[in-house]
Amino acid sequence: MTNLKEKYGFKADQGLEIGLYSLGDLDPNPHTGETISEEQRINELVEIAVHAEQAGLDIFALGESHQRYFISQAHAVILGAIAQATSKIKLTSGSTIVSTSDPVRIYENFATLSLLSHGRMELIGGRASRVGLYSLLGYDLRDYEELFEEKFDLLNLINEKVEAGELVTWSGQYRAPLNNAEILPKPKDNFLKIWRAVGGPADSAIKAGRAGVPMTLTTLAGPSMAFMPAVQGYRQALSDSGYQADEFPLTTASPLWLGDTVEEAMREFYPQVFNGFYYANGSQFPKQQFAQTKHVSDTMNVGDPSLVIDKLLHQHELYGMDRYIAQIDFGGASVDRIKRVIDLLGEKVLPEVKKYTKS
Repeated sequence: MTNLKEKYGFKADQGLEIGLYSLGDLDPNPHTGETISEEQRINELVEIAVHAEQAGLDIFALGESHQRYFISQAHAVILGAIAQATSKIKLTSGSTIVSTSDPVRIYENFATLSLLSHGRMELIGGRASRVGLYSLLGYDLRDYEELFEEKFDLLNLINEKVEAGELVTWSGQYRAPLNNAEILPKPKDNFLKIWRAVGGPADSAIKAGRAGVPMTLTTLAGPSMAFMPAVQGYRQALSDSGYQADEFPLTTASPLWLGDTVEEAMREFYPQVFNGFYYANGSQFPKQQFAQTKHVSDTMNVGDPSLVIDKLLHQHELYGMDRYIAQIDFGGASVDRIKRVIDLLGEKVLPEVKKYTKS
């Protein structure tokens, strides 16, 4: 059986991969009240990815969201622009909403992106935490689970068949059958690196383990131990399904913000967190809960470089993840301030974390 860590390009002596992810937020800046145009925000996403590459980060991820105050509805198009503007940094969706798209079309798009990027493109498949997309594209929300499971299985089947040089024959409930279908184009090396997005619940993580696919786990905020059931459930499900659990890569994802001091970082980031929750979900992130994020065991990685290093090492000790991706453009931050966080991440945090996570 193939060691997926090796197949996905992870090496034991490289240490923890560290990168960024964005959902394409288009919120007003909470510090200035300024709202930038859609055109400017799209081009800033490319600019941020280029800056991340220059800072030595490992990967940049861009998800899709289909509602007001977001700009990444056509995330694959923006990823194409980023692929052309960069040359080394790995790229991925973060995530692609598989439930409301045709798996054949997803594969065509990302195989093309793989060729454009010379093999740097990956794909994280998810279900959508904000569900207005279902009615927008004509899907029944009552089929939420079934749509994702069937389409994600088909996406992985296509990947397997393309890699083997075989045609695809398939039938299911939510799309027309495929009869000896040839899926084109073929990605670089005839294989796409596909991950399953998990929002935190252990039952979804267990499904990822049973399916034998790498998992990207969103840990957002709260005590690190609260996410251990998902990590343990995933690895136990892999083992129960006959896989070698330690051969499957794991990614974790959460917001991150850096300042010269812990107090500066928290003072600056809370208005952005409040903004992000308000404009995305109409909800609030309690200030009392945010105050807990300065604890080393909280998964929202806010603080000075020293504290964030300790947080990431603590999380790595618990989860044993191979990659961490940080959301640093949450809630309307300016691109100049985002670049400063990227610089601190690349200069101060990344080298220390890699040094201590190499095996």
